[in-house]
Amino acid sequence: MKVLSLLRALPANSVQIIRRTPPLVFATTVLSIGGLIGFTSASKILVDGLKPAANTITVTGASTERIESDIAKWDVKVETEGNSQVDSYKKHKLSIDKTIAFLDRHGITNNDYQSIALLPASTSKEINKNPKTGEIISKKWVTSQWIEIESNDVFNIDQTYRKTSDLLGKGVLIRPRRPEFTYTQLAAKRVDMLAKATKDAHTRAEAIVYQTGSELGNVRKVDTGVFQITVPNSTRVSSWGSYDTSTIDKDITAVMGVTFEVN
Repeated sequence: MKVLSLLRALPANSVQIIRRTPPLVFATTVLSIGGLIGFTSASKILVDGLKPAANTITVTGASTERIESDIAKWDVKVETEGNSQVDSYKKHKLSIDKTIAFLDRHGITNNDYQSIALLPASTSKEINKNPKTGEIISKKWVTSQWIEIESNDVFNIDQTYRKTSDLLGKGVLIRPRRPEFTYTQLAAKRVDMLAKATKDAHTRAEAIVYQTGSELGNVRKVDTGVFQITVPNSTRVSSWGSYDTSTIDKDITAVMGVTFEVN
């Protein structure tokens, strides 16, 4: 109907021109006008349906605290060599007694806040041969045994570990692992650290938005980052998180990514 109205509104000579216009050209022209009208209508619908996206800002907040480990795990391996299996085991018994006495002198005994577990001993025969001739150069029996220690007195474990070389002077072959220091209250600390990291993100976002003359709105999205438990003053960052057990004192860092609305 709109097309017919447009045709009636044309001047008289225009009608004559249309009559002389080939049918195909005329049809194409009509379709073009109809398409233009349709495009204009569709454009109006699209524009009317558009809504501007809400303005947001995403800020990373962090919280770092120094914590002190409250438990230590320490494994000590004692080895003894002998000419025979019996000889190795007899000597090993003496080495174990000396090691237990050493630990006892340093206050490491079974009680309410620490435990010592003596694992079963194992004995193996070691033969050393000439790689060219296959001739046996030497043979010996080695008896080994692990002592597992767990204690809440983390400082005493650390100090005793540094003195284990004293046993070497008494003929004891000892292979101590480095103690592992951990923090058992991490679950409760995690909640507190996340709250502080979120607060830090809010403070940073407010400072940025204030400079633009806008106002900070509601929280739209929260992303919990990984926890980093590192040696004090470390700059180490891992995308999977980290948990250092080599020191008693540690730095724990929580990271939160928070998206806010901006009004």
